[in-house]
Amino acid sequence: MKIKLLLLFLGIAVSTQVHAQKGFPFDNEIRAFKQQDSIGFPAKNGILFIGSSSIRKWTDLEQRFAGKPIIRRGVGGCELWQVVDYYTPYILFLYHPRKIFIYAGENDIAAGKSGEFVFEQFQKLFGMIKKELPKAEIYFMSIKPSPSRVKFSGEVTKANELIKNYLAGKPKSTFIDLNPSIFKANTAMPDSSLFEADYLHLNSKGYDRWQHVLEPYVK
Repeated sequence: MKIKLLLLFLGIAVSTQVHAQKGFPFDNEIRAFKQQDSIGFPAKNGILFIGSSSIRKWTDLEQRFAGKPIIRRGVGGCELWQVVDYYTPYILFLYHPRKIFIYAGENDIAAGKSGEFVFEQFQKLFGMIKKELPKAEIYFMSIKPSPSRVKFSGEVTKANELIKNYLAGKPKSTFIDLNPSIFKANTAMPDSSLFEADYLHLNSKGYDRWQHVLEPYVK
């Protein structure tokens, strides 16, 4: 009888875990990360980059910071609220990173949400991280003003300013303003030559600029 109860419990546990990874946005990518982790789980105290496709498509991130324990977990075209509501148990908390770099919010705004909404979601995520990983350093990478989304630049600026002001003075928390590094000289406009043909995602030269700004924080 005890054996039957144990098997039933294990069956429910496995079923719950599988169900938890299905039915939410980009769940196939989360399952792929779980499969990757089952082959070689990242060591604790790593440096986690989490967020949307600007992280997912930075495919040479690990090579750019060679020798550092980089964990790259970019998820499709995800929105910041999806990171808050769905992804933290699967691609954040379980790694116990010492540094967390976050790039998200751009897709929320492109989907019609406000800069205030993005800020509110970041506040939620910040609180969750501080509760679960109080020793971790948190870095928010500024939302970029992509040329193809210029009509949203006002809300992008608003979200960045709110998050920057919120983090000011908070221990182990930093707002990293990456945007000047991808602006045209003497302007506050993005340099389209640093983007792929979709004018949304950075190309290698664009990531060169990001790397230059991020290096002191990573190393």
